[in-house]
Amino acid sequence: MLTSITESIFCCLWGKTSSVVLPVQSSDGKPSDGFQFVEVKPGRVLRVRHILPERPAPTETQPEPGPNIHCKRKITVYRNGQLVIENLGDVLHSEILQCQNGDVEQCSTVEVELSDYTTAPSSPDPKTNPPLPVSDQQKPAPPPRRRRRRPKRRVLIDTERSISSCKGTHSDVALFFIHGVGGSLDIWGSQLDFFSRLGYEVIAPDLAGHGASTAPQIAAAYTFYALAEDLRAIFKRYARKRNILIGHSYGVSFCTFLAHEYPEQVHKVVMINGGGPTALEPSLCSIFQLPSCVLHCLSPCLAWSFLKAGFARQGAKEKQLLKEGNAFNVSPFVLRAMMSGQYWPEGDEVYHAELTVPILLVHGMYDKFVPIDEDQRMAEILLFAFLKVIEEGSHMVMMECPETVNTLLHEFFLWEPDISKKDTTKKITADQTTADDTTAVQTLKINKPLNK
Repeated sequence: MLTSITESIFCCLWGKTSSVVLPVQSSDGKPSDGFQFVEVKPGRVLRVRHILPERPAPTETQPEPGPNIHCKRKITVYRNGQLVIENLGDVLHSEILQCQNGDVEQCSTVEVELSDYTTAPSSPDPKTNPPLPVSDQQKPAPPPRRRRRRPKRRVLIDTERSISSCKGTHSDVALFFIHGVGGSLDIWGSQLDFFSRLGYEVIAPDLAGHGASTAPQIAAAYTFYALAEDLRAIFKRYARKRNILIGHSYGVSFCTFLAHEYPEQVHKVVMINGGGPTALEPSLCSIFQLPSCVLHCLSPCLAWSFLKAGFARQGAKEKQLLKEGNAFNVSPFVLRAMMSGQYWPEGDEVYHAELTVPILLVHGMYDKFVPIDEDQRMAEILLFAFLKVIEEGSHMVMMECPETVNTLLHEFFLWEPDISKKDTTKKITADQTTADDTTAVQTLKINKPLNK
């Protein structure tokens, strides 16, 4: 603690942080243990762990393309902030993903209440007024004409997507692991080892200022857009034909960005404790708005708070995991700049609703950073989403329960839709009054921005 106070005094005097993260140079200049250093921009170097398993000469035929799924939905935003989503394409019914006890259960996607849009009441508890007595001189008044709402924005998604099983023996599959604020690629150690042994090609970068990547001493280097462009360069460098993105916390936003930018190349997405589908906006009343030197003094308290909120238990094992994962080991300047740079107004609910890629949502029950309601909200907005809750995990669930997370991810990678159970919803017009035909309309309201 005394050392932290002393270093913070020098930080205030010289206006610099005492420690700057620099890349670790290998002696022979070649990547060791799969580590590489990629210069995404002049002077901006990211450490990347790239494991390419040695595969024998291909003896089996190329993997057959999966079934084509019709992705069609109508997204309407009204001027009062109301969001209406109409799913008009295929509905996937599947039984995937194993529970912790090994039993196979149906995917726990949050069910959205479906109602008939033509007969839905305008208020939650409508009260019927008693009928007035009808006389010869008095006729019942005609019903008031309902004013037609004008939409502010309307988006129509109509495309075909092929969803297939991704095995480790397939050379056209690559897995990208993206960490969040304060983390590093080391938090994915269990996942990288597990999937590389199964034959998958895995790529995990350190964000700027994290791990062994360079740490520019300018706040503009840590905005969402600057980091997103870094990851775009990494993705374009290592991408295969079918790519699976796995993000944690703030890293989920970058996975969403890449899936939206490259819909043909991103095959599946995994979101671990990523929060709700809301636009990013930094909080002005956060502790991370304090000067860097003050944050340096508070670093021991912040580290303890992260351990308490990020793990379900706070024992010696969790402390060792935090140390080995190199988590929350960034300079106060980088931490402050990262939290202040979380500005992404485009990433709202409509942006997430436009995604047609299958997405697995993993949530730790004891997560104190991201409430489960936010992941449930995300499952409601997305077109094809599967929400799984791990009861023994918290925010760092991939470090606390690596076996469970690895099993869930592997089952999701191998999953493909069963076309025999594919069902198509029907869109009806207003003059159709049959009891069997209804329009599936999902009415949602826009939430406030959230920091991840």
